[in-house]
Amino acid sequence: MFDFIGDVLGFVVDSAEYAIDTVTENPIKTIAVVVATVGTGGLALAYAPVIATAAGGAGLLGAASTGTAISTLSGAALTNASLAALGGGSVAAGGLGMAGGTAVVATTGGVVGASTSGIALRNKA
Repeated sequence: MFDFIGDVLGFVVDSAEYAIDTVTENPIKTIAVVVATVGTGGLALAYAPVIATAAGGAGLLGAASTGTAISTLSGAALTNASLAALGGGSVAAGGLGMAGGTAVVATTGGVVGASTSGIALRNKA
């Protein structure tokens, strides 16, 4: 058991050292990745209702907490139900509601930005 914990801690320390080395050796690339991450995450946060509405209207999110298919809703009901579905359901049903859905969209945007910019910069000479 203690060997496993030691192995995990060793991996975490090695990973942290690698990350620190990468940042100190490539400060410009690091700044570019951070800017892309913040930019895409910020845009996703700002456009979370639009993104959620598009997903809900396309029929990707199932049913609202009322049992109504989200794709049959329109306007504010579509936006609210879509965000709540992305947040794990309505607060009354034990999910994180619209705030959770907004956080999911913003986090996904940030992760996509970081991944894309990191891969693009890694492949450059």
